[in-house]
Amino acid sequence: MRSEVHDESGDANPVINDTTETATRPLLIPDGAPPAFHLLAKPTGAICNLDCAYCFFLEKESLYPGSGFRMQEPVLEAYIRQLIESHQLNQVNIAWQGGEPTIMGLDFYRRAMALVEKYRRPGMTFLHTMQTNGTLLDDDWCAFLKEHNFLIGISIDGPRALHDIYRVDKGGGPTFDKVMRGLRLLQKHGVEYNILTTVNRQNGDHPLEVYRFLRDEAKTDWMQFIPVVERINDDGRTLLQQGSTVTDRSVRPEQFGRFLSTIFDEWVRNDVGRIYVQTIEAAARNWYGMPSSGMCVFNETCGTGLAIEHNGDIYSCDHFVEPNFLLGNIQQTHMIELVSSPQQLAFGTAKRDTLPRYCRECDVRFACHGECPKNRFIDTPDGEPGLNYLCAGFKHFFHHIDYPMQIMVGLMRRGRQAAEVMQILAGEEAKWAALFAKTERNQPCPCGSGLKFKLCHGQQAAGAALPPPRRPAPMH
Repeated sequence: MRSEVHDESGDANPVINDTTETATRPLLIPDGAPPAFHLLAKPTGAICNLDCAYCFFLEKESLYPGSGFRMQEPVLEAYIRQLIESHQLNQVNIAWQGGEPTIMGLDFYRRAMALVEKYRRPGMTFLHTMQTNGTLLDDDWCAFLKEHNFLIGISIDGPRALHDIYRVDKGGGPTFDKVMRGLRLLQKHGVEYNILTTVNRQNGDHPLEVYRFLRDEAKTDWMQFIPVVERINDDGRTLLQQGSTVTDRSVRPEQFGRFLSTIFDEWVRNDVGRIYVQTIEAAARNWYGMPSSGMCVFNETCGTGLAIEHNGDIYSCDHFVEPNFLLGNIQQTHMIELVSSPQQLAFGTAKRDTLPRYCRECDVRFACHGECPKNRFIDTPDGEPGLNYLCAGFKHFFHHIDYPMQIMVGLMRRGRQAAEVMQILAGEEAKWAALFAKTERNQPCPCGSGLKFKLCHGQQAAGAALPPPRRPAPMH
């Protein structure tokens, strides 16, 4: 199971000041502190060289009026030192995001690498990650990233026509060619990378086009699909996680469910074991019963995926960089105190404790856990608040993948490869196709749906690949 860069994915000592002797004193880890956590560092704040229409972070610039939006040396050193001190495990993820983190320039990251060496404990290993739009990458950048074994997340929304709808530069111009140039440079230098694709109202209707482009043209073996859900605040902005309506760029719930399901059908027939889709990987973990899905949005609780701004402010989550979720500043309070504060612990457990009854009684709760709290702003069918805006889509997706998931989990539990599911499904589909070929239009559909064949699987286009029948039993 591979680490990912972006997630939609993982939080009354004296003040510790880097310029005093307290920096060398042993750190007392508070009770209840997590042994490890994920902290997205935003050294440029919300500043970016692009102007993507749906970017939820660009408006965060208004939280810091008059700021230069560049992480200064004392903050950088405090961040690296405290992150290392706070980890009780020997592997630490140092994650950079933005805005656009490459705006800081290479020298900034060279200094960061030197600080890692200065403060690392014996036996420690580091996973360096960065999420970037890729437009500022060059050979020097890529040589540096390769030297330090960075895992790069690069943002691409699909082929040119879909990517350039929303991912534009400051002049409103297209960015596809610049992004692809950055991707090819990463490939040329052998830098490990993921591709992050935001699913919006436009590309959400083209799942196969997006998936096949990423697989066949962009040549990635790891994809992340992040739904665009922009809540409109009372003032018409999208600065805060408030409001019960969404922008016309936001993906529709059912649209997102179909998007994921269509990609899953392509993947489960052709690409298991060689292409990794973050949402499918997380689902497999939950079907298998692993302690964590690997994605905070599909875990029962959260709170160990925080964000640090350019000035050292720490917020509960990357999606909650707003005043009510400011925990403090690392130049006044040590990072581990903020990560393990009562405010942050309550933030993490609220994900579980505020689920409406409709969710608590749902048959796919184990796979979803209510998804991200930022999207819980509609009412349940019985009028209880707190239902996830994307609920209908996720329900469709998780029900759709249940049968193949059970096959894969069964294979893995027997020590076999999940990729064997492709052969099993192909054999089953051939049997069903032969059975359907003998069924007349007005006869009951053999799948057991209770519908006439002409209204069920008889609607499949001639020669089309047949999906597994609705709620099928395994065929022997």
